[in-house]
Amino acid sequence: MRITTRRSRRAAGALLASSALVVLAACGGGDSDEGSKPVEKLGKTEGKVSILAWPGYVEDGSNDPKVDWVSAFEDETKCQVTSKTYGTSDEAFNLAKTGDYDVIAASGDLTARMVASEEAAEVNTDLIPNYEKVYDFLKNKEWNTFDGKNYGVPHGYGANLLMYNEDEVTPAPTSWSAVFEPEEMAKYKGKITAYDSPIYIADAALYLMKHQPELKIENPYSLDDKQFDAAIDLLKEQRKHVGEYWSDYLKEISAFETGDSVIGTTWQVIANSVQKSKVKAILPEEGATGWSDTWMISSKAKNPNCAYKWLNYIESPKANAQATEYFGEAPNSKEACDFASDPKFCETFKAGDEEFASQLWYWRTPVEECLDGRKDVKCKDYSEWTKAWTAIKG
Repeated sequence: MRITTRRSRRAAGALLASSALVVLAACGGGDSDEGSKPVEKLGKTEGKVSILAWPGYVEDGSNDPKVDWVSAFEDETKCQVTSKTYGTSDEAFNLAKTGDYDVIAASGDLTARMVASEEAAEVNTDLIPNYEKVYDFLKNKEWNTFDGKNYGVPHGYGANLLMYNEDEVTPAPTSWSAVFEPEEMAKYKGKITAYDSPIYIADAALYLMKHQPELKIENPYSLDDKQFDAAIDLLKEQRKHVGEYWSDYLKEISAFETGDSVIGTTWQVIANSVQKSKVKAILPEEGATGWSDTWMISSKAKNPNCAYKWLNYIESPKANAQATEYFGEAPNSKEACDFASDPKFCETFKAGDEEFASQLWYWRTPVEECLDGRKDVKCKDYSEWTKAWTAIKG
């Protein structure tokens, strides 16, 4: 398996994302009589399956001989795996539309677009026995279930963290103010990094939600004109201090190892991979945006039987524990904790802690109909987020 990661989001991805949001707004969340119906029973496996996923989700030992849960799946099912990684959900949407992938690992800012554009197949969870083991609070959520129909199964969940180099950043930060307040950012000008995606606007909105209550932001993915403008202004100020934006996780690892970056947003898998003992990642006091990822099956899947086999396998406690522990996120079931190599793994990531999980603002697709329930205003949809993000970066 050869892992590749794109270094920048294509403009085409943004256009596809925008068009999908038009469909999403029109169909009220993806309800379509023409959408593919879930299969009622599985047939003979096709001998192969193609998977599109975040880095670290599909490991066969080629990146690290000690990290391999794909080989056991291939031995068990005789479905040979090929995979490709992506750096942002926009990238994934663009790639998924090619029809080259049977299975897609999707965060909440992608799932609705997949359903609205009829790129995702409805999933019959009765054909996925390991689904029963999944925490109930991860099932039937707004990012994996649409109009009462299930479009995937939960993988794991976690937070977008703040990473910093202890030798360069003092005192140790406890707040996102280190990368959003001008006087703090000035200390590290040119060495601040941020995630390269329109969804990063939500990180700024979350900071404002905690520090400027007069804006009355209740959901960082649900922003009216005034709230949105405030978030954009904050990011424009941050832009003056950012050395580089990242979507390629390998690029951020390298930047922290060379010292080109000393502080910025990250994932736990990146913090785990940086070969520098003085680099730490924290969950700031304001909380964080995050993800609760879903394994989806493409409506164009050429190998649907092997796709179902993969969904059931990666839902199994052992495989799920391997994947989520490697990436650095909470697993999807209590049983998975028994298979972790670190006995404190589930405690560290607060697996099964519904109160903690409820404090994370999982990625969602912003739409015109405000996600916070307001009916008297229109919120900015993802196409507007995309335009604004392009303007911020210049």
